[in-house]
Amino acid sequence: QVHLVESGGGLVQAGGSLRLSCAASGRTFSSYAMGWFRQAPGKEREFVSAISQRGGSKYTANSVKGRFTISRDNTNNTVYLQMNSLKPEDTAVYYCAGSQRATASTLLLDGLYNYWGQGTQVTVSS
Repeated sequence: QVHLVESGGGLVQAGGSLRLSCAASGRTFSSYAMGWFRQAPGKEREFVSAISQRGGSKYTANSVKGRFTISRDNTNNTVYLQMNSLKPEDTAVYYCAGSQRATASTLLLDGLYNYWGQGTQVTVSS
């Protein structure tokens, strides 16, 4: 089992940057694929980006590709989401999630993630 805590959200102007962090408890972090998802008010949760257990595979949604970068540090049990060139439409609550079932080809499937953080708010002003 893994407990996830996100941090790094906040208010930023359009064009700005933020780096989200997700700290995981437990000694088996490296056995989990990790993903970032987001949910804007009135909208369904959507996939943002995910990374495989050892970081060899990554998958990023087209809406953020080229602007967001996911990475992980298995030594420190942390996954990151670097967000650059932020747009108002990126405003959402961002969640990190962990999965022991997701593979390189299924990283974007939120149904495979069984551990979720509490979320961190990202607000981008125009």
